[in-house]
Amino acid sequence: MKNIFVGNLNFGATEAAVRSLFEAYGTVERVNLITDRDTGQARGFGFVEMSANAEADRAIAELNGRELDGRALNVNEARPKTERGFGGGGGGGQRRNNNRW
Repeated sequence: MKNIFVGNLNFGATEAAVRSLFEAYGTVERVNLITDRDTGQARGFGFVEMSANAEADRAIAELNGRELDGRALNVNEARPKTERGFGGGGGGGQRRNNNRW
């Protein structure tokens, strides 16, 4: 099973259209187009899960850069979501490491 990122989608793209595009390369398990949580508007990207890795690799190679609804698709293997913890980053406080209080 391979998860594929599909970016630069037209905001009017449908799951059926994306599924049809990928089914030319093999079995599509799932299509998930991402929408804004507050407005419900399409965000222009989504994910396609294909059951066979070889078919998914071929779809990535063939579809990356291909036009759909007038937009060149950005297609590659999805990377796992990184942890977005609330620690780290942000300044504002004093550093304790090398500074003496």
